[in-house]
Amino acid sequence: MFWWICWLLILRSGYEVQAQEENRVVFLPGAFQNVNVSENETVQAVATRIPAVVAFATVQFHTQRRNVTLSYSTTPVFGLSSTAVDTGILFPLLPGQTSFTLFLFSADGSPVTGTGVILPFSSTDPVPGGCNMEFNLNVDPNIYLRYNLFETTIQFAPANLGYERGSTPPSCDTSTGTDTRWRLQYDVYQYFLPENDLSEVSLFRGVQAVADVDGMTESGKLIMTLSSTDMSTVMFSSIPGQGVIYSVIVRDPVLNTSASYVPVHTYACSFDSKMDGCQTLGKITTKIFFTIIGVAGLFVCFFGHRFFKSELFCMGFSFSAFFFFVLITRTADLDFDIRLALSAVIGVVGGVLLVMSWWRFGSVVSCVVVVGLMLGFLVAATVLFTPLGDLDVFRRSNAVFWVTFCSIMIIVPLFFMRWPREGNITACGVIGAYAVILAVNAYIYTSLSYITLNILKRFLNNNFSAAFTDVPFQTIDFIMITLWVVLGVAGIVLQLYRERTRPFFPPSPYLMWLHERERRKTNVLDPSHHFPPLPNRLLARARQLTRRMEPAGEHTPLLL
Repeated sequence: MFWWICWLLILRSGYEVQAQEENRVVFLPGAFQNVNVSENETVQAVATRIPAVVAFATVQFHTQRRNVTLSYSTTPVFGLSSTAVDTGILFPLLPGQTSFTLFLFSADGSPVTGTGVILPFSSTDPVPGGCNMEFNLNVDPNIYLRYNLFETTIQFAPANLGYERGSTPPSCDTSTGTDTRWRLQYDVYQYFLPENDLSEVSLFRGVQAVADVDGMTESGKLIMTLSSTDMSTVMFSSIPGQGVIYSVIVRDPVLNTSASYVPVHTYACSFDSKMDGCQTLGKITTKIFFTIIGVAGLFVCFFGHRFFKSELFCMGFSFSAFFFFVLITRTADLDFDIRLALSAVIGVVGGVLLVMSWWRFGSVVSCVVVVGLMLGFLVAATVLFTPLGDLDVFRRSNAVFWVTFCSIMIIVPLFFMRWPREGNITACGVIGAYAVILAVNAYIYTSLSYITLNILKRFLNNNFSAAFTDVPFQTIDFIMITLWVVLGVAGIVLQLYRERTRPFFPPSPYLMWLHERERRKTNVLDPSHHFPPLPNRLLARARQLTRRMEPAGEHTPLLL
């Protein structure tokens, strides 16, 4: 309702949005304006015709990759300016004041393009960042974001209660009663930009959709609600290459009013990095590795049980490579390509050992248990990839998470004991189809890769449990889910149909050789029993090649 009142007052005054002049741009409250800041230039941001019902306003300015400085004065100074790609300043208004001016600078002197807006608030609305005690502005409505490969962290300053123009702001920490800022609540929101879209237009469209309270509550996803006694820090799982906008809305439950902090965005990657930047996120070694994994997965999905040795090699490779990658990452500071190569080598060794164990001992149960654990790992990761994994009990306790994960992982192989062939074929279909999804992810981002990647991050980072693991589910993800289901079901049905009349599992080659050798020793009627040993046959053949051939004599017996 407050927005409509402001707009009616502005429209009644007959004021229209003006295009940017060379070094000056005029804002209407609530209307976005695209601004170009030229090289080494200062742009005046002017807000005029502000209604009397407005007690304070926040000025936001957003760019995709380059820092800009928003300042109260023509010369940026510490405490009177803010520099970031998503920056904002709160301007308290004096009685009778209908306009104010702020200044925009390019932080590094290079040209920059962004979009800005001025949001007005009444005296009953909370003041975002009004009780700031940590950051450089006296009243700081900004959200501060930092990220690494594992998690993205946002932090913000506490808000204060609203107040009339020209009056003294309420005290922040003199008491904790219901008439103080301690009654305020903070809603943390998350909004995903379109997948595989790093364009500036997409970002500006998203920012304009969620910059204010109404836009974010309608389009964003509420992650959690913090009270004034909670730490104003929230962690999320990083999703490199995926644009995400975070915002905080502070609410006054007594007056039923609210205000928005300045939204902040991230792609969890760098646009300026020459290697592994946002545009070249996938390393060529990663693409080669997962392409091979995808081809092998497609083979296992449809032919794994028929070619049992190949299936065991692939499963042993995956099992060994994954856990060795975790081990070497936690214990050694090596380049990613070196770790990936070493993990592949150990994976080959693990695959060969699993095949040799079956070849030598013929124990189908032990091999199927390993395959069952692989399927159990994927099932457990999928269960905890759902919103169930973001429950507080799992985020606050690593022990609860890993006990639940291991319990699900161990339960799955138990079914393999009762139905070993059906369980093995099911594992081939599900795991093989998911390997194809991982191969697609090497070229086109899909959220399904985070089913296993979140578990890998939790293995590698001790603090990852506190992060929210929300990921976007958009058109490409539903296509990948359909592909996973179709490939998995087709592979399972085809193998069950083809193997229905065949033995459950092929016999061990070594045990078959022992049995055959024993049979030849005891069965004198077997023609192979009279064959000389292989070394003797090879030696005889060599002698024939070197011996001079004698003329053939009479070999036919005389007929009497």
